[in-house]
Amino acid sequence: MLLYWMCLAAGLLSVVIAIAATPVIKSIAVKYEWLDVPCSRKVHREPVVRLGGVAIFMATILIAIVFIAIVFSEAVGVESLGLESLGLKAGGFQALAKVAMHDASGVMLLGGSGFFLIGLTDDLLNLSAVKRLGMQCAVSAGVWLLGIRVETLALPGLSPVDLAWLSLPVTVLWLAGVVNAINWMDGLDGLAAGVAGIATGAVMVVAMVTMQPMLALVAAALLGSLLGFLYHNSHPASIFMGDGGSYFVGFVLASLCIVESQSLASLPEYAWAGLLPLTVLAVPLGDMCWVILARLFQGSSPFEADNRHLHHRLLRLGLSHRRAVWVVYGLAAIAGSGSLAMMQVAGPWLWMVGAVSGAMGGAVGLGMAMGGWRWPMQAETGDRSEQSEALSKTLSKTLNAVAGK
Repeated sequence: MLLYWMCLAAGLLSVVIAIAATPVIKSIAVKYEWLDVPCSRKVHREPVVRLGGVAIFMATILIAIVFIAIVFSEAVGVESLGLESLGLKAGGFQALAKVAMHDASGVMLLGGSGFFLIGLTDDLLNLSAVKRLGMQCAVSAGVWLLGIRVETLALPGLSPVDLAWLSLPVTVLWLAGVVNAINWMDGLDGLAAGVAGIATGAVMVVAMVTMQPMLALVAAALLGSLLGFLYHNSHPASIFMGDGGSYFVGFVLASLCIVESQSLASLPEYAWAGLLPLTVLAVPLGDMCWVILARLFQGSSPFEADNRHLHHRLLRLGLSHRRAVWVVYGLAAIAGSGSLAMMQVAGPWLWMVGAVSGAMGGAVGLGMAMGGWRWPMQAETGDRSEQSEALSKTLSKTLNAVAGK
């Protein structure tokens, strides 16, 4: 029970720090003109500060370090967090919690700092895509050497597969892939922070229920910083997280998924843990994979920015900025609740909700993928009355055609 209260405290303190730090960072960025300038593929029309990731980074790192230190202090030991209730004494899960998880949390923060610096450098100097990807792979390889690895693939009903030498490329691909998936979601106000926050919340719940204190505290600190940042980043946003923020958030979230799933997949009661990373991040990963395939199919570079992302398609359907964001939030919430049900840390009714909602979301996604289901007006420029008039004319023409007029 103490773990739950510590996660709550960590999250709330992280919220406060992020809310308080963001305006300070914004004022400094405005002074030095570190702004995101609008262009044809971007939705915002005025220059906006793009260094909000600094606040997310500061809040997460500070709170995570403080609470990890508290856990390993004499005042609060791992036993008091409830691990002894599992009946796992020295040399078993308890040793894993004290050593492996402690080391993993430190590596997460270290690797996250590396990714944050890559993104911050890109925000300030505008690095090429090749340079960014090269540095991401280098940091990911370093993290692999320090112990955060995808070593086995465990699927329900099948024996775990030892990846052996494939562990390095799979780990690098996963870390860099998730980082860029979160980065590519940062196309509307509050979108990346909200989607990442939902995924982080699901990961935190699983960590708390399965008594992985270090992971739960890091996730709580990250979730709090994202919620605090959303106070300033919701539409109309006064600041963006930038590449520094999205890289940091993506790396920490990807690392949490690796350590959590790898530590649980060998336990019979968590046979589905191997699929946790893919389900909890289904929305950003699905969007990234779709965009890459679409670009390759049309002969474009997979790194060439365009307007093929899910949020762009929702805007072309006629949804307002806010509604497009909330639709993606809903899809992310379906993925998160499905992950909790899959890990058996929530009621089985979530399976039904996830199946029905997933079918509806899949139908909408198929319609967008086929290029249909789009309103005949531009939602960005037309007001509500113009949109209603255009929709009425379209319906009238359709009815006349059906009647043979």
